Amino acid sequence: MPVPFIMPKFDMDQEDATIASWEKKEGDFVKAEETVLIVETSKVAIDVPAPATGTLAGILFRQGDTVPVTTVIAYILKEGESAADLPKQAAIPHETASANATVPEQAAATVVPAVTPIAARLAKEKGVDLSKVPASGERITREDVEQYLTASTVPNAKPGPNSRMAIPATPAARRLARETGVSLESIQGSGPRGRVQAADVSSGKPARRAVTPTRGDRTAQVVPLAGMRKKIAERMTASFHDIPHISLMVEADAGALEDARVVLNEMAEAEGGAKISLTALLVKIVAWALERNPYLNASLDDDQIQLWQDANIGVATALPDGLIVPVIKRANRQTICEIAAALADLSGRARDGKLTLPDVQGGTFTISNLGMYGIHQFRAVINPPESAILAVGAVVRKPVVINEQDEIAVRPMLTLTLAADHRVIDGAVAARFLADLVQAIEAPASLLY
Repeated sequence: MPVPFIMPKFDMDQEDATIASWEKKEGDFVKAEETVLIVETSKVAIDVPAPATGTLAGILFRQGDTVPVTTVIAYILKEGESAADLPKQAAIPHETASANATVPEQAAATVVPAVTPIAARLAKEKGVDLSKVPASGERITREDVEQYLTASTVPNAKPGPNSRMAIPATPAARRLARETGVSLESIQGSGPRGRVQAADVSSGKPARRAVTPTRGDRTAQVVPLAGMRKKIAERMTASFHDIPHISLMVEADAGALEDARVVLNEMAEAEGGAKISLTALLVKIVAWALERNPYLNASLDDDQIQLWQDANIGVATALPDGLIVPVIKRANRQTICEIAAALADLSGRARDGKLTLPDVQGGTFTISNLGMYGIHQFRAVINPPESAILAVGAVVRKPVVINEQDEIAVRPMLTLTLAADHRVIDGAVAARFLADLVQAIEAPASLLY
């Protein structure tokens, strides 16, 4: 039998992925583990290898389609097999299906209506009967449950024109409708049971307006909340909703750290190493402090607190369309030179869009540094499932009292603001962690103790 080629799941909270490009075409011979297509999640682009050696056939989705994980997207014909051996729903050539503006009924034949793990967990928490939740696609997703909850809490609520329950449509069609400002209600679906396909939206979309009237005599450019921006919105909302944040702020004299950085950069330059930034130094210091304060390097999973042995420190990196957090693995076991090199590599690949999924997974603590933008102090939102995040401001030279004789001097001061999960971390524990950070910043030799 032909080998099913399914859309793999790359991340715990992932429900779908978008096909960025097919690297092989219908009828091509492929080898096991050879890259066949590239897909995009909300975090990164990922190469998807062939599950077996043979001929690629029965491609069911095209570039731009958003496909639920575990859905069959194509087949691999083994030696001696032909298109006649494909399941009925995959026997229609992909080009024909596209021309007819419909994806074959693969959802009905290869994906049994089911519930995503996230949707099931949310339904259990909220006491929702999943048999009453309409699915927007092949499976009931978290968004379907949330939409059902919203409608249930509003008396006599009815699905609106943008409701996921109102119009059956493929994920790709919904994404395209959001991006182009097309109402799914105005589209006649050509798919099974009237389901709206991406091609239906493309062929029926009105002219896009850059500026749309909003209220009164005011106008605004409409930017869809989609892709990475939408994922950030969902995660940050969930973080603030589910995690009781406590915030503590301290100032540290960064003079000794600046001096140490000058010496270290002279050494790095002589050896041809990466330039050592303030962020790299802070990663090293934070890793040292996390070993001394293990509850800051923890995650809460149901009723268990996991105290991680390795300090995998994420460094928030701004991108044109959002934010990504590449992770420096085992920072507590790396030298400052290794951390600087890893940081330079991850930051460069983040800006070029070349990060892989392992680059952004497994973080246990995050640093967010906005000092380069002149921000003196700010509070960051915890990045689940981590229990804390450190917000770093700019080094500001200002007059401070430097001794018990109340002498005043101008010193380079650095403001650090810690946000911690109060379910896991008590105020005193967070304070001790910050005290260790201040000690290491003001006396870098502490790291050798």
